Amino acid sequence: MRIDKFLKISRILKRRTVAREAADAGKILINGKEAKPASRVKEGDVVELQYASGTLRFRVLAVREFVKKEEAQSLYEVIA
Repeated sequence: MRIDKFLKISRILKRRTVAREAADAGKILINGKEAKPASRVKEGDVVELQYASGTLRFRVLAVREFVKKEEAQSLYEVIA
């Protein structure tokens, strides 16, 4: 699955366009490498998302096309 779509489906970012802009700006890393909006993400990948206020690191636990709002957090695990 594309990283921009995963960030939207998992509800880490609200819109796919916001995820695309973050990737274009170099603020998303997958396994330590800079990601483009179309970069593929799979189970086990470690993603780092840089915000203005800090950094969010998480491990992808599952990749699904559709999830309910309540199940969105089951797709990833935050790493300290």
